[in-house]
Amino acid sequence: MSERIRRRDVLAALGGVVAWPQLARAQQRRLPTIGYLAEGSPVSIQVSEFRKGLADMGYVEGRNVAIEFREAHNDLARLRELARDLVGRGVDVIVAPGSGAAVRAARAATDTIPIVFSDSGDPVTSGLIASLSHPGGNVTGISDFGDGMSAKRLEFMKLLVPAISTVALLTRANNPMAARIAAAAREPARSLGIDTFVLPVGNSDEIDAAFATLAGKRADGFCLLPNVLFVNRGEQIIDLAARHRIPGIYPMISFVQHGGLMSYGSGTTERNYQTGIYAGRILNGAKPADLPVYRLTQFELAINMPTAKGLGLPVPASFLALTDKVVE
Repeated sequence: MSERIRRRDVLAALGGVVAWPQLARAQQRRLPTIGYLAEGSPVSIQVSEFRKGLADMGYVEGRNVAIEFREAHNDLARLRELARDLVGRGVDVIVAPGSGAAVRAARAATDTIPIVFSDSGDPVTSGLIASLSHPGGNVTGISDFGDGMSAKRLEFMKLLVPAISTVALLTRANNPMAARIAAAAREPARSLGIDTFVLPVGNSDEIDAAFATLAGKRADGFCLLPNVLFVNRGEQIIDLAARHRIPGIYPMISFVQHGGLMSYGSGTTERNYQTGIYAGRILNGAKPADLPVYRLTQFELAINMPTAKGLGLPVPASFLALTDKVVE
């Protein structure tokens, strides 16, 4: 009798050993999961700030939340496939950072899974949401309402380079928002005595060709519109601007920190941090339909003094008085 009891105990223990990996896997599967749908390749600092926001909402990757990264590597045609993959995996939230194309792909893939965007345009005008205070549907997020920012950037260019008269707006090809942003800049530019034209680009080769066009048209400068492609190709763009000696203004200070002439825009730190906060709020039960869009309100003007010197541009004290950051 005692031998049968010992055998039963041993078998039970062995059964527990066999079942433990299965139990661990089951627990892992039960972790809430965020799908991170990126148009390009996420920059490490952006993901770091996103994780920080998540952590402040009580979620730490690998401990009590999982993140599934999907990267289109600037191939817009892949975004819908990647979005469908995330939906098929049953993620709890889809985050579409810094890309109108990514959030549109996510919306096409699901009308039930919550989606958090992080974009520079007006989400109401672009049709992403019904209203800022009550977005409706399954979409909400972070925005700096940057449709009119290009006009302000041109104003700063005119302050630094008074003789400027022709400026190219570099946009992402196949971006539905590009025409609206360009139109928003056109009239204010004319009032400054600046003619604008649009140069759409979709890859590295087209960026090279765009700067050849700038040189051929003898453009006085360029204004870079916000897009993930330009973030991923920032070094190439800055090098081309230096080689062709063309002044440019960028949407983020990171360009200036790496040699770009000047920038005006909202910081990426708060944008990505708040995206993490919003994803965490939704995991905690908030409904995107009732979660107001978070509006970024802090904007910085920055200038790289060595780059200005290299271009032969004097920087007047009146301009420096307006700047928030000066890179020496």
